[in-house]
Amino acid sequence: MTGPIRITVSKTAGSVPREAGTQMLVWADRTCGTIGGGTLEWDAMAEARRMLADGRETYTRTIPLGPALGQCCGGSVTLTWERAAALNEPTQRPLWIYGAGHVGRAIVHAMAPLPDFDITWIDTDAGRFPETETTTLVAKDPTTAVKHAPDNAEHLILTYSHDIDLALCHAILSRPFGSAGLIGSATKWARFKSRLAALGHRPASISRIACPIGDPSLGKRPAAIALGVATAMISAQNSAIKDHAG
Repeated sequence: MTGPIRITVSKTAGSVPREAGTQMLVWADRTCGTIGGGTLEWDAMAEARRMLADGRETYTRTIPLGPALGQCCGGSVTLTWERAAALNEPTQRPLWIYGAGHVGRAIVHAMAPLPDFDITWIDTDAGRFPETETTTLVAKDPTTAVKHAPDNAEHLILTYSHDIDLALCHAILSRPFGSAGLIGSATKWARFKSRLAALGHRPASISRIACPIGDPSLGKRPAAIALGVATAMISAQNSAIKDHAG
């Protein structure tokens, strides 16, 4: 049977180079992707090429990472080798971003290269978007876009208008959503919480909106806010992967 061998990090314990789900493909003469480099990857590639030569279809092995491999991580990984034509496509998290101003642009610039997120970027005017490969949506009333978001979508509200921001919070709280973040100060959020409560939302629901977003200790420059937001979202993703892997 022809075709490459796909190597998957199927389980991890302790400190390891890459998380569970990481994959690479190995042919006789080339590779695609990486499971973390070093002796672990080199030995895994050698095993894959032995499988290509002897015709085996699958193999699984748990490997401790330590002095024997010349890697100081100290954990262990379980690798699965199997015949496969391609890498599995990662499951992307739908991320809806409202506002194409300085902060919106900085966050999209930081998040778009990451394979974990499927971004939909919404603004009231097409002229506010830079040239981008990200999916954009022009909506004179951005709240009308909310109903089209998947139920597990994560929302970031960054518009130029407090009125639009509030309306978006109300629209998102009125339907299922994964998470939501709002740019703003503690004072802005205190006012919003009061107004959202007056619109009929319970405190437990309102508290699902994070405000401010990012890491305030990094500062208020758009790039700093974007760095904080991206770090928080990646950390949440990695925690979810670890919980799923057990």
